[in-house]
Amino acid sequence: MLQISRKAVLALEAVLDVAIHARPDPVQAHDITKRQGVPKRYLEQVMQALVRADILRGVRGPRGGYRLARERRRISLVEIVEVIEAMESDMQTGVSQSALGHQVIDPLCDTVRQSVKEKLAGLSIDDLCRQVSQKEVSGRTNATDFTI
Repeated sequence: MLQISRKAVLALEAVLDVAIHARPDPVQAHDITKRQGVPKRYLEQVMQALVRADILRGVRGPRGGYRLARERRRISLVEIVEVIEAMESDMQTGVSQSALGHQVIDPLCDTVRQSVKEKLAGLSIDDLCRQVSQKEVSGRTNATDFTI
């Protein structure tokens, strides 16, 4: 079964965590690691890639951390997944070695990946925040999204 990589899932969770908790102060990486249960070193690599992609903004200083770089409705899930795919692009998983695989299986896998990307492109971090609110996921704050 084709799946989104663990790193991409971590990135989605991290951006959603920032969207939910970054008010009034930025979200610190160690808080995300506690809530998501991932090693800080692993998370930092993902967070820096998201900062470089203008999805998150890094805030320096003792009370620093991460904020969304844009309104949450303007961050599509496919953007986040594509940042992680670019990080992992040197690993060619799922690429066939045979002529049959190249001609039949690889195009099928490409079609499935494209369908997943289209689905993710239609969803934003704001959509996930609304799901969090509807499902009353524990650990969330009841903050409103606004831009100054």
